[in-house]
Amino acid sequence: MPHLLEFLGVSEREDHLYRALLRRESTHPPTDHPERPAAERPDTESQAPEPQAPDLQAPDPDLDRLVTLGLASRASNGVVRPVPPPRAVDALIDGRLRALREELESEVTQRAVLESLFRERRAATPSPHAGAGSENNQMITHLYGIDAVREAIDELTFFARSEDLTTHPRGVMSPESIAVSRPINMRLLRRGVRMRMILGSAVLRDEASLAYTRELVTHGAEIRVSHHPIERVIIVDRQAALTPIDPTLTAKGALLVREPGLVSTLITLYERMWAAAEELPGEDTDLPSDIERKVLALLRTADKDETAARHLGVSIRTYRKHLATLMRRLGAANRVEAALIANERGWLT
Repeated sequence: MPHLLEFLGVSEREDHLYRALLRRESTHPPTDHPERPAAERPDTESQAPEPQAPDLQAPDPDLDRLVTLGLASRASNGVVRPVPPPRAVDALIDGRLRALREELESEVTQRAVLESLFRERRAATPSPHAGAGSENNQMITHLYGIDAVREAIDELTFFARSEDLTTHPRGVMSPESIAVSRPINMRLLRRGVRMRMILGSAVLRDEASLAYTRELVTHGAEIRVSHHPIERVIIVDRQAALTPIDPTLTAKGALLVREPGLVSTLITLYERMWAAAEELPGEDTDLPSDIERKVLALLRTADKDETAARHLGVSIRTYRKHLATLMRRLGAANRVEAALIANERGWLT
């Protein structure tokens, strides 16, 4: 008979062990010097004998596994404590969703699903104008109309694995543009793709655009504001780039560039624009954001970056980026010093 947490990827032993930790936490409040707990009574709902509750400070692969799953956390003194059930179940769900997404994306790639569907469309609707589904081996492809450009962006970002570089010269984004880009950008950030974005300074005067860009920052995006003219460009994994056919009328279409020399030139242009731009200001530059407070709190409870990133629901790269930013703001030489300074400033209360 399957145990209760099996469908969330938890083994029967891990299920029993987490329950034992929860019971011990309830009957033995945490102390600085925990004693080795006695054997727990078997779970009456299961026919299998429950393992003895472990030494909460001794090295134990089973406890390490609970920490990896997000069911427990290991303090700086080595003590393992159970994560509250709502957070634990949320971590398990997130883990299953990430694994399922990776499995499905891998299967889609191996089966060449998108390539097959694009071939069907090209065969059914031949046109002298290339669309978003043009052969990937073409070095420069013309995309006519906003729909073709959006399809190309969908395809490029679906296969993105490492980096997405974007500019928005106007700065202000329409509600429609935000609605279209939000799921794409969130999908990239969930996968751990590094996202950098440069916006025109008008973003600072538009409430909706500013709120959206700050939302992206909380999920790990790096955003800067330019007070100088910038060019419209999207570069994915340093292998493909999109630039408008007519910079004054972006709805007309775009050029999809895969020629290495041209892509390299566009990357150089992007880096120059990035260097000349300024960091997007926070809502209150003197106080940490909600996610930064969580990062600081996890410095005291999570023993590994992987564990902390899992608790936050972000990639390890995003977690380390937030941590590095906080250390710079606090002027801290290491993580321990960062936690101490943050506590002195009242950021952890």
